[in-house]
Amino acid sequence: MKQPKKHRTDVISGRNAVIEALKSKQQIDVIYVQSSFTGGSMNQLIALAREQRIVIKQVTAQKLDDLSEHINHQGVVAITSVAEYVSLEDILKIAQEKQQPPFLLICDEIEDPHNLGAIIRTAEAVGVHGVVIPKRRSASLTQIVYKTSAGAASVVPVCRVANLVQTIEKLKQQQIWIYTADMDGTPWCQMDYAGGVALIIGSEGKGVSRLVKEQSDFIVSLPMNGQINSLNASVAAGVLMYEISRQRLGISLKR
Repeated sequence: MKQPKKHRTDVISGRNAVIEALKSKQQIDVIYVQSSFTGGSMNQLIALAREQRIVIKQVTAQKLDDLSEHINHQGVVAITSVAEYVSLEDILKIAQEKQQPPFLLICDEIEDPHNLGAIIRTAEAVGVHGVVIPKRRSASLTQIVYKTSAGAASVVPVCRVANLVQTIEKLKQQQIWIYTADMDGTPWCQMDYAGGVALIIGSEGKGVSRLVKEQSDFIVSLPMNGQINSLNASVAAGVLMYEISRQRLGISLKR
């Protein structure tokens, strides 16, 4: 027997519904608007969203139809967050309260929500203090991410920032070493991850951006011995996070 289709519960469709959600300070992740819709209540909606620093993306009517599951959206759809974002200072404070060197994961433009969810799930398992994602060109804390993370997205602190390079500079000021995963680096198991660590994982298609890579203290690689020259971003992140965790726990390799 065919199961009935489950409707998304993180979607708000229609101008009035989105405006009321904004006024009530509901945790909204992103707002999609149809570029041809302007004036009146749409201007009020956009002003409220900008005031709350919510990401606004212009999309086609077809995209809105798909998101709203063909409910009358009036040119606007909002996606709610499954958890509240935190600040970078909040993450560093968590590490300080646990009396541990900070351990952060930075995701550079990972747009696939399944990858982000899988990364957050592993991050929770190894004791990462927090995950950093950019506001633009990145998956965010949507329902898909929550499900893929097996609920870890509501447990692991996630910080969303406007500029990754500036964020990395702030971390360096806190004596946190920046490690970037890339193909031309030192093999992951030959690296010392002592002290505060921020591990950067890039997107599968483009990898880590040039400006972010230039800010790194170390480049680490996962040697590839097969015919495929790259790993899924969440798999690569998992291997590296577990090596960092192994060293932090003081677990020695068997000789």
